[in-house]
Amino acid sequence: MKNDDQARRKFLRQVFTILPATAIAPVIVTQEGCTPSQATDNASAASTAPVTSANAAAATAQYLPTFFTAAEWDFLHAAVDELIPADSTGAGALEAGVPEFIDRQMETPYGHGRLWYMHGPFHPEAVPELGYQLGLVPRDVYRHGIEGCNAACVRDHGKVFAQLPRETRVQVLEQLEAGKLHLDAVPPKLFFSTLLKNTKEGYFADPMYGGNRHMAGWKMIGFPGARADYADWVEQPGVKYPLGPVSILGEQA
Repeated sequence: MKNDDQARRKFLRQVFTILPATAIAPVIVTQEGCTPSQATDNASAASTAPVTSANAAAATAQYLPTFFTAAEWDFLHAAVDELIPADSTGAGALEAGVPEFIDRQMETPYGHGRLWYMHGPFHPEAVPELGYQLGLVPRDVYRHGIEGCNAACVRDHGKVFAQLPRETRVQVLEQLEAGKLHLDAVPPKLFFSTLLKNTKEGYFADPMYGGNRHMAGWKMIGFPGARADYADWVEQPGVKYPLGPVSILGEQA
């Protein structure tokens, strides 16, 4: 298990280095009128508490989705739990509040596609160099993608995605990633890449956007967050930074 933990930490560090700045900086468009996520547990206690599915369920129980239906909400929880599972290395996507982050993003200009050029003609078969060529906004990608994936799971396995064993869920996600699971209304690779991208953003974005609860993602990789003064550490290369992360709104871990 030690080698597995080290591999997971290395993977998440690599993910963090390639994430676009919008996943971390305060330029992500937030839902109008929404208040920032309020921590319900002491951050230091959360960092030492055992990572379990029960903890994750309790952490998300108070949030009610505004975009996703109950069936879609179940799918989202199951999917992000497979993409970033909790283990001895740190919190998983559920405990970090990733589903809440994604739901909130669906009510922003990003979710509605207002930040994109969305006038036709659309050419789904165009080469990637021409950019996004579909008439689907993120809300459509999730709505049609989840519906199609659940239908495929019922057809192939007799149950919707969230009710499948973990091993089967992983197989389904691998099929989506490879484009081998047919979905009627959305390309499977697009659905998977959107889900994975938003999951990573929710895990590492500032907590004010609903994810990265208690700065779990930042603590895992040693990111200091929005601390404003590093003068005491500039001339100390190689010295481990001893202070925990700080969110944009001043929450400390």
